[in-house]
Amino acid sequence: MLSTDSTPLDSTAALHVATQAFMDIADTTFGGADSYFMRFRGRLRLDSIEAYRLAAEKFRALGFTPLFRKEGEEQVVLAMKGTIDPPPSPVWVNYLMFALTVLSVWYVGADYEHQSVVPLSTVSGWVSFLSGGVPFLVSMLGILLAHELGHYFAARYHKVAVTLPYFIPIPFPPFGTMGAFIQLKAPPTNRRVLLDIGIAGPLAGLVVAVPILIYGLMISPVEPIPLSFPPGQGISVEGNSILYILMKYAIFGKWLPIPGDFQGLSPLVYMLRYYLLGFPLPLGGEDVLLNSIAWAGWGGLLVTGMNLIPVGQLDGGHALYVLIGKRARLAQPIALVILIGLGFFYTGWFLWAALIYFVVGRAHAEPLDQITEVDGPRKLLAVLVLILFFLVITPIPLTISAG
Repeated sequence: MLSTDSTPLDSTAALHVATQAFMDIADTTFGGADSYFMRFRGRLRLDSIEAYRLAAEKFRALGFTPLFRKEGEEQVVLAMKGTIDPPPSPVWVNYLMFALTVLSVWYVGADYEHQSVVPLSTVSGWVSFLSGGVPFLVSMLGILLAHELGHYFAARYHKVAVTLPYFIPIPFPPFGTMGAFIQLKAPPTNRRVLLDIGIAGPLAGLVVAVPILIYGLMISPVEPIPLSFPPGQGISVEGNSILYILMKYAIFGKWLPIPGDFQGLSPLVYMLRYYLLGFPLPLGGEDVLLNSIAWAGWGGLLVTGMNLIPVGQLDGGHALYVLIGKRARLAQPIALVILIGLGFFYTGWFLWAALIYFVVGRAHAEPLDQITEVDGPRKLLAVLVLILFFLVITPIPLTISAG
């Protein structure tokens, strides 16, 4: 937040002298009460990263914050009244939410694996029940922790103030949690920093999720899918991303699921329809029956794909923004149309469409320094992350068939 407790009386001259230390000033203008205090236009004499470091140091001593902007080919420095002084965060909230998430994920994982005939009215029954949830608990929280701590440590590395992760407990299937998030307490310094923070999370999460999913699939059986179910019973079938399909093929040597009947269509057309729209379910065929570890790994891919949607303040939105700037806002209406369309096949996408429209998709994080360009390796990394989005996104996450 900006602190505006004091403004030196000779700030005009002092700001001019401070700016001359890193910029050849062509002209100076003054702003209004609700905008910048002073505007310097010219050419930086130093590398933009070093120039911003020097500007931040000198301006802060005067009670101001510098913003680096470009106006066409011109380089502009805006002096904003106040300094960025993030307040301390009450960390007990983070610890409490994490503890509650541990309990909710543990319970859901235990319920997922629960097959014991020992009644839960006994101590041994509860011990058996809870011990069955430990593999899912360790797997799911390992993935989420890797994702959020990737963001956290990238922010700390770049000296950007950030909160600890906030985990969101929800003691219901499918995962016992709605994930987690961290909150930047100050704007990122430049686009390079924004990209590093944005992509560190999904990449770290995938580094953990992929081995967990591979191991989980290796110990999960491939079983027949019934043609029908008795009243009150049914089956929940997980969706398929490109990466998930390839992993199943690499492990089992066949494209799963295999339907009982291709309904007169070519296998390719049938499976493309199923992968993209989730119907019809491959009843009478066969598929892998995920254990809790594989379920957690699959959930890790799902969370990564959702976070990489290239819109707004989502991780994928950061990657698109550093590549094309404010034109990235055009992605929002496209994403909304696609999500609303998919919502007719999986209603959860309606919620995501609402979140993107009202919460995370309406604006991008604005770096303090918008003169510094993204270097070549980071541009390539941003492109690869956007390609990764198409590999891990699951068009129809879950389909339920009931008797």
